[in-house]
Amino acid sequence: FYGISGRGLSQDSTTSTSGKGGMRLNIQQLSVRLETVAGFVPKNARLADIGSDHAYLPCVLAARDVVSYALAGEVVKGPFESAAEQIKTSGVGDRVSARLGDGMDVIETTDDINVVTICGMGGDLISKILEKGRLKDKLVGVERLILQPNNGEKKLREWLIGHQYKIIDETILEENGKIYEILVAEKAESPENYTDLEYSFGRFLLQEKNDIFRKKWSAEIDKCQYILDSMQKASNDLNEKEQQVINKINEIKEVLK
Repeated sequence: FYGISGRGLSQDSTTSTSGKGGMRLNIQQLSVRLETVAGFVPKNARLADIGSDHAYLPCVLAARDVVSYALAGEVVKGPFESAAEQIKTSGVGDRVSARLGDGMDVIETTDDINVVTICGMGGDLISKILEKGRLKDKLVGVERLILQPNNGEKKLREWLIGHQYKIIDETILEENGKIYEILVAEKAESPENYTDLEYSFGRFLLQEKNDIFRKKWSAEIDKCQYILDSMQKASNDLNEKEQQVINKINEIKEVLK
């Protein structure tokens, strides 16, 4: 992985050669977070990147000849204009388009999108974007979802499993002092059976329990303990909310054993 700045690109830029016509492009490397997402995008994918953050991911994937076509969707005019400028500057306008629209509304049937990435939002918002897209048939033909929630991972897993997706991979990483999870899902032939622990912690992440996973959930224990201490100072009686926090602390401790 490469050095990272606060946004989607590293501070170090490199010159990359496009596979089409040998045009030289000045392409900056992706952050650790987006580089990990990029690793899950299949060769020759037709990608829709929703909430595209300057179209960094689609531009780099096009420059590397990973995607045959990519769509950068933005709901706000300013970021949309930044995405369009990035596409122009990167010289990949033959394969990458910027579109202004709400969530998956930017996808047209003729785009033949088969991979969707949504990164850098809360899990609840990602779930709502997916649900709205599903109701408008925007997920028809989409073979893979690559999702990077900033929080609310449990809610997102519940949406995926509840709509007959199979989570085929998960990873957890740290970037600029923040910890992120990435979920990769594909449509399943039959519903998956998940336990409450798997919804909360992730089936794959539970199996591995690597150092970053342990760091994330140890910090969550500290946060819960602080909340519990504040509650107990306010009242000597154990109430239902305090019991819920105690239960959560005990659950995490059990997982981290």
